[in-house]
Amino acid sequence: MRDAVLSALSTVNDPELHRDLVSLGMIEQVQIEAGAVHVKVNLTTPACPLKGQIESDVRAAVLTVPGVQTVNVTFGATVRAAVMALPGVKHVVLVGSGKGGVGKSSVAVNLAAALARDGARVGLLDADVYGPSVAHMMGQGAARVSANAERKMQPIEAHGLRFLSMANLSPAGQALVWRGPMLHSAVQQFIKDAAWGELDYLIVDLPPGTGDVQLSLTQTVQVTGAVIVTTPQAVALIDAARAVDMFRKASVPVLGVIENMSYFVAPDTGITYDLFGRGGSRQLGEYPLLGEIPLEVALREDADAGTPAVLAHPQAPASVALAQAARRLAGQISVRAEHRALADLPGQLTVV
Repeated sequence: MRDAVLSALSTVNDPELHRDLVSLGMIEQVQIEAGAVHVKVNLTTPACPLKGQIESDVRAAVLTVPGVQTVNVTFGATVRAAVMALPGVKHVVLVGSGKGGVGKSSVAVNLAAALARDGARVGLLDADVYGPSVAHMMGQGAARVSANAERKMQPIEAHGLRFLSMANLSPAGQALVWRGPMLHSAVQQFIKDAAWGELDYLIVDLPPGTGDVQLSLTQTVQVTGAVIVTTPQAVALIDAARAVDMFRKASVPVLGVIENMSYFVAPDTGITYDLFGRGGSRQLGEYPLLGEIPLEVALREDADAGTPAVLAHPQAPASVALAQAARRLAGQISVRAEHRALADLPGQLTVV
């Protein structure tokens, strides 16, 4: 029966990688006892957006094997990377926009929190040196960054992830009047002189625009890709297109677009209003639309209160949309990693 089970599993494709689970090394374990079969699938990310479909397909395939009466499917997850972005860090993902005021930092914080909630090891870097807001959104505005025994910056831990922000290094309310070389030095320290530890994803909240910090990051670290945050408004889309062009010139793949403040649903009537237009993000090109995030009061209130909305109010429509966007982003990262080093993907199979 063992060979028959493996043969059946080889007909099941990962919906995003478009290759079968056996050749991808995703079948971690098969146990057979009488007519009961247990299959453990090792996903390429704990935030897999199509986990339910994989489970259904595995169960259906194995049930076609003569003699199989029941199928139990469980999951593990190992985020894969063709090239480590940093020692211990598998993927660096930049969250950028062409202009301020589109909710980029709020989106970055909630993407990071959603990935961590799903079981990934996540870091969050607030690279908006002039206007850091991540510390406040994480409820750690008064915390101070310390150094470890190796004299490296120790990221602050909150809500299941690690983060660094200039707000936790400089006095509250103090403006930083720095030129380009000082910004470059700060980015270098945040990246290379911080004890990030073992991370699956390091999410970087960029400052608005296409300036020194963006260039420093793309020249300092192996970036997996970028997420563009925009509103559907034409003015925002013009600047978002500039951000896309900047990443193209820096050879940074755009993993997808998130349309923030996409629409507003009046809580008293349920009527939907497209306050800034809707669907304009599709004008940015053939990039995956990771999510359309509605404008909600709770999203702002949670940010001000210091708890990511995906954790404070996980059932709210904006939180659900952000969590889905995080899983789609994780899927895009897995696809890119598989395309870069398919031949090197590990595969371990234990048959009992």
